[in-house]
Amino acid sequence: MRRPFSRTPFDGEGAYRYGGRWSSSGTRLAYTAEHLSLAMLEYFVHIDPDDPPRDLVLAAADIPASVSRVVLPSKKLPANWRAAPPPARLAEIGDAFAREHRAAVLVVPSALAPAESNWLVNPLHPDFARIRIHRAEPFLYDSRLLR
Repeated sequence: MRRPFSRTPFDGEGAYRYGGRWSSSGTRLAYTAEHLSLAMLEYFVHIDPDDPPRDLVLAAADIPASVSRVVLPSKKLPANWRAAPPPARLAEIGDAFAREHRAAVLVVPSALAPAESNWLVNPLHPDFARIRIHRAEPFLYDSRLLR
């Protein structure tokens, strides 16, 4: 994420403003990844290699196993769930998840690496208070990735 947004990294403001694969604008979800390498890959596909951001930070959190979650396997998704642009059905899934407050985390497969998972965190769910958010740290991509 960019440094100006690092004060409240899991507030879902980006998704609220712009939407994403798993949510429409107006829905508050924080898009995260289960591993740093996946988070890098997910962010990397959006970087302009001719103008990479110089103010990236890494925002990490510990999500205890006791925090409620729903796991959505790829076999329950539309056949074209990995398409770009994504099918509208995926945003409907995330919107319903956020609206229904069934759990704090929705675990979904990554469209870039389907064997790994992205975690959509609902900052409005009561369990969100049990998530330990770490202080954001500066982060730079290795320049070899931007060639």
